[in-house]
Amino acid sequence: MVLIVGSGVGGSMVALELAKSNIPVTIIEKGPFAKVKDSANYYNDETNENIDLLKTTIVGGSSVVAAGNGVRILEDEMAKIGIDISKELDEIEELLAIHQLNDSHIGNGTRKFIESAKSLGLNVMKMPKFIREEDCLKCGKCAWGCPYDAKWSAQDFIKQAIELGANLMDNAEVIEIITQDNKVKGLKIKTKNGEEIIDDETIVLAAGAIDSAILLQKLGLKAGEKLFVDPFVTIGGVIRDIGYNSEVSMNALHIGRNFVLAPHYSMFITQNAGENVNPGDILGIMVKIPDDTLGRIVNGKVIKKNTTKDIRFIAEGAATAGAILTAAGVDPTTITSTHLRAAHPGGTAAIGDVVDTNLKTEIDGLYVGDASVIPKAPGAPPIIAILALAKRLGKHLVKELS
Repeated sequence: MVLIVGSGVGGSMVALELAKSNIPVTIIEKGPFAKVKDSANYYNDETNENIDLLKTTIVGGSSVVAAGNGVRILEDEMAKIGIDISKELDEIEELLAIHQLNDSHIGNGTRKFIESAKSLGLNVMKMPKFIREEDCLKCGKCAWGCPYDAKWSAQDFIKQAIELGANLMDNAEVIEIITQDNKVKGLKIKTKNGEEIIDDETIVLAAGAIDSAILLQKLGLKAGEKLFVDPFVTIGGVIRDIGYNSEVSMNALHIGRNFVLAPHYSMFITQNAGENVNPGDILGIMVKIPDDTLGRIVNGKVIKKNTTKDIRFIAEGAATAGAILTAAGVDPTTITSTHLRAAHPGGTAAIGDVVDTNLKTEIDGLYVGDASVIPKAPGAPPIIAILALAKRLGKHLVKELS
């Protein structure tokens, strides 16, 4: 049997890959198996004085509140360290039916973003998505849990794995990885009924970059000494009755040298834009950067400071976003920004530092299969890359255990 800690992007992919090969799997998830449409109730507060880190504790992990962005990234970066994920990326794109949405799902605000960016000589494209147009009612609630289950989430893979024989333990927190003679022997978990031990000699940690690092640190491994979070702000202002808040979020993309831009609604912009401004009057742009991996996990807490380079990249992106908004017809006197937030923690158990190219730690039988293993910040949605790495890990484990 294989124990998988965490049911998010990486854990769900490994579980499905193993279950398809009739390898017994138990998935252990700290959060509940709640409906996707209720996902907003399971956001965690990881805020510190420097950044507001968004993540959820629920079956499916943060995928349930993702915007459905299927950007193909990290292929070249992985190749440079001896990991070829090109085949897996192809497989994931087919598995999730990733595509640019039809014009029927490109709203007025997104069109203005595309046209205005092009008018300024910027490269811009429709965002690749894993959203099904036939199910999507364009409500703008992607980041709060799709009310119509119109986009892929890791819950889809978990359900498929269960149908193939996998076991899911939700509301179960892993508090310790048990080892002996440098080999894993099982997990100590805590449920509403108390603590218990589950014996096994193959464990995949996929609890997210923070929780996975905390468990690895308890074993004495040098995890959590590096952390990236892909910081972002939303810049926005007023165009009366633009209605962008009801569009598919982040449905276009500009990839700059030091930042990426995508149309994005934030309620903070509405709150900051002045009196008599409604959510339907706001057009916003997310500015996301690849930050330095200078964060850390210390005593279970996220310690993250922003470097001069991080701040410069945010400023460059914000200036470009402001120019696009003005060209789109936003009243420049209303343009404002959110506080700094983050949504893609990773790097805490990086390949070459904590795991090898098969994502195995120095402890026999212990692997890591989430964003922890990515060595540097992608500055872009990482879901597809995590899925590809996890699928590759699943294939490796099938060979090892068959």
